Order: sequence, then structure tokens, then C-alpha cells
Amino acid sequence: MKMEYSIRELSDMAGVSARTLRYYDEIGLLKPLSTTEAGYRYYGRNEVALLQQILFYRERGFDLKCIRSILYEDGFDIMSALEDHLLGLYEEKRHVDALIRTVKQTISSMKGECSMNDKEKFEVFKENMVKENEEKYGAEARQKYGDESVDASNRKVLNMTEKEYERFEELGGEIRRLLEEGVRSGIKPDGEEAGSIAALHKEWLCMTWKQYTPEAHRGITRMYVEDERFRAYYDKEEQGCAALLKEAVDHWAD
Repeated sequence: MKMEYSIRELSDMAGVSARTLRYYDEIGLLKPLSTTEAGYRYYGRNEVALLQQILFYRERGFDLKCIRSILYEDGFDIMSALEDHLLGLYEEKRHVDALIRTVKQTISSMKGECSMNDKEKFEVFKENMVKENEEKYGAEARQKYGDESVDASNRKVLNMTEKEYERFEELGGEIRRLLEEGVRSGIKPDGEEAGSIAALHKEWLCMTWKQYTPEAHRGITRMYVEDERFRAYYDKEEQGCAALLKEAVDHWAD
């Protein structure tokens, strides 16, 4: 087995451009084993293994900054990372297989070969939404609200009818659109337009919450401002949307 590769050899073998490898070196993501006085880079077996990890993480949607923090944190272990990749890929495969089954069943039902009710058409999308929420926020939500509340919320999502699911999706988009327009036009949190947004957000929450209280409503919108993940979601197109929603709910929640 070859012990060292030039940048061109590694580029050809991995399917990554030499320009990309030089960029990875510049940002400290993948340093070569050695660099000659003439500037030629050479990579050893350890660098090859790290490049494979980088490509795995890229395939899974991680950005370069995140990958660098993972690879170079204390205690990083390639075997553990590979096992994590495998679990992630199996989960992706499960989701894709579920999508394939849904498409096949829909085609068969349209041909009259089988029956498929409206609820079944949306099962895979609702399951994926619940799964993503659990992965991103599940641990915190369960710690804050308890397993019973979170499980009840998940059941409400999974039991949504086609019409309810469409309304849930439409509401989410409508709230963001109105917030963006509100920030651009400078609406006041205590104005009627902001009150309408707060009411829509309440309707959206009640589609998944077991029980609504104004205090909980104010609490979750406060988290939208304090937690950068939520703030990034609401402020994606227009800075200040999360803050406007919080202030509107603070004033109008009842």
C-alpha cells in the first residue's frame, strides 16, 4: 500500500480537485503530511483517512466549519465516526425507502390496483418532521416540558388529517411571510397587524400542543430570540423577525 500521495495523486484518487485540497489546507481542515521548499504538498495515510471523513460529513450536509470542529476536537475517533456515519446512512435509507413505498402505493392506488386513504399519503412526511424535531430539539423539549407533553405533541402531528397537515404547513409559511413584511414596514408589536400574527402563531402551536397557555406561548417565543437555531429560522430572510414575534406575543397572548 502506498504511503504518500502527491496532491495530484490524492485529487485523482478521491475525486476532489487539487484546488479544493489547497483550500482545505489554507483553512486548517486538512493539512498535508509535508510540504517541500518548492511548495509541493504530500499526504500520508492519516490524511487520506481524514479526507474520507470530510467527504462523509459533506455528503451528510455538514458545513466545513462544523466538520473542522468535529475532526479536531479532543477525543475524536475515526472508528466511532464511521459507526456514526453508518447509523446516519441507515436512517437516510429508511426514510428514502419509506418515500419509495409511498410513491409506489400512490401509483398503484391511482391505477386502481390498491386502496390508499388520504392519511396514508402524508404519513412519511409527518414522520420525518417529528424525527427532525426530535433530533434538533427533543432532548431540550423533554427536559423542559416532560416526556408526556412531547409524546402527546408528536402524536398530534402523526394523527393530522391531510387537510390539517396542509393547514399546518401553510400557517408556518404565512407566519414567516407576515413577519418579514412586518419588519420591513416597521409595524409595532402592539398594533393590530402584530396581533394577527400572534393569533396565527397561537393557532399553529395549538395544532401540536396538548394544552395552550399564554405563559407557555410567551416562553417559546422568548426561546426563539435566545436560541440561535430558532432565531436563524425566523431571521433567515429578514433580521428581526424572531424579535417581532416575541414582542407581539408578549403583548397579545391570552
